[in-house]
Amino acid sequence: DFTTISIAMTFGATTITFLVMSIYGFVTKQDLTSWGRLAFFGLIGLIIGSILNIILFFLAPGVAQGIDYLLTYIGIAIFLILIAYDTQKLKKMAASIGEDGVGMSRLAIQGALALYLDFINLFIRLLRIMGKRK
Repeated sequence: DFTTISIAMTFGATTITFLVMSIYGFVTKQDLTSWGRLAFFGLIGLIIGSILNIILFFLAPGVAQGIDYLLTYIGIAIFLILIAYDTQKLKKMAASIGEDGVGMSRLAIQGALALYLDFINLFIRLLRIMGKRK
């Protein structure tokens, strides 16, 4: 269990970081598509690495703990990129849809889900670093 203060501080740090990366993704002129693809493949690698680390935990717990911290930092980098990429992708998609009400509401739901998952995953990883246990 984490302390209430550490959860609140981590939530605040996550919120500020999310806002900064989302604003960057919204205002940048640079196309983030290649970064988004790289982050997606990094996410797949992160999942595979996490599964392998669970297996490694039973063989060498000390090594697995070090790899777990490494995967946490890699995960933070991946989700920072995904926040900016998803925001830019939503901006481009909204511009291409125009005034179509059905398309816009579908985009809003998909976009909200993507950004929500980015936020939650960033929060969990930051909590592993910043969180103080009771």
